Amino acid sequence: MTEGALAPGAALPPVRRLAEDLGISPGTVATAYKELRRRGIVVTRGRGGTVVAPAPAVASRRPPKVPEGLRDLAGGHPDPAFLPDLVPPTRLSPGARSHRSSPRLPRLEDAVRRWLGADGVPVEHVTFAHGALDMIGRLLSVELRPGDAVAMEDPGYHHLLDLVTALGLRTVAVEVDDEGMRPEALRAALRADVRAVVCSPRAQNPYGGCFSVDRRDALVDVLRESPDVLVIENDHAGGIAAAPLRTLTSGGLARWAHVATVTKYLGTDLRWAAAACDATTLARHDGRMLLTSGWVSHLLQETVLALMTDATTRTLVHRAGETYDERRRTLIGELERHGITAHGVSGMNVWVPVRDESAVVNGLRTYGWWVAAGARFRIRSAPGVRITTAGLSPADARRLAGDFAAVLGESQATYGG
Repeated sequence: MTEGALAPGAALPPVRRLAEDLGISPGTVATAYKELRRRGIVVTRGRGGTVVAPAPAVASRRPPKVPEGLRDLAGGHPDPAFLPDLVPPTRLSPGARSHRSSPRLPRLEDAVRRWLGADGVPVEHVTFAHGALDMIGRLLSVELRPGDAVAMEDPGYHHLLDLVTALGLRTVAVEVDDEGMRPEALRAALRADVRAVVCSPRAQNPYGGCFSVDRRDALVDVLRESPDVLVIENDHAGGIAAAPLRTLTSGGLARWAHVATVTKYLGTDLRWAAAACDATTLARHDGRMLLTSGWVSHLLQETVLALMTDATTRTLVHRAGETYDERRRTLIGELERHGITAHGVSGMNVWVPVRDESAVVNGLRTYGWWVAAGARFRIRSAPGVRITTAGLSPADARRLAGDFAAVLGESQATYGG
């Protein structure tokens, strides 16, 4: 199957027939089929027998193009007014030489240790990658085999959901609320034999959840029951989350990585992420990276370092966090005035549960708004829409809330309440 001799959908021989052909016991064949099913390589279709599973998706569930003339609140992007100017370093990398022997700038390593250590993340081992998705994808690919299961937030970040599928891994949904992953849902996922957990400690996308102290402690207690599971904490928007970091990594876990990136508040072209992790995770990640890209561009590292240590940029990022917090809270408050429940205690997105995503998206379109249907963020969770509030002024929030209420009234009339 791995060589392509059996295409997706091809039928495997019945257990007894294959056992006779190979001269082995039916029990051995049945055990092999069970392992193939566990790893997602084959599926059983009742009387249709056992067949090769469809190939994993490699394309992202890209959002539809924003129709011309609509206000885009679907993209999840920061307000450009709060992004600093990117100035390339004046001191360029000298000559054509390999940086494999020293892939990380020591000054940036020191800055990362101060940055993450201030929030209680253990920083003995740090490494860099080309963005959070690059880091998480490499960690999963070196730790897991095709068919292994990963516990994922539901609803969760659609690119991460697609990445897990593209790696040939299985997704196990873990329900989230305003405090992040629910402990009982995580425990159920661990009982389903997951090999890794990917979660967000704050600014959870799309729900906006943030770990409380009690929730963080409860999750750590659950994770300690499965010390071999790799825990990946994705702090993708920490600088503008307007919420403190309550990290799982301070709880003495055996296998862990805390991933932090700057694209949401220093610039979307800065494809750079840092991670603090345990020693084994560091060795496996860096060993794989050495064989591929080798290192993150020192020019990029110099640019990130310059921005991280620039007082004016730090002030701008602080203002961005305060503004995003105000804009998110304003929309939630305006929606509540119309009796509409919304979620978003941190970050720059608001999740609004709805009964019919298409009716709401298309209804708001008639009022000039474009919001994200929740389907691409969901595994098993209930329908909803995601609204990015980063560029939404208070006046716009009031108008959007009124239009949202009107659309819900129209959909009730259309679909019978």
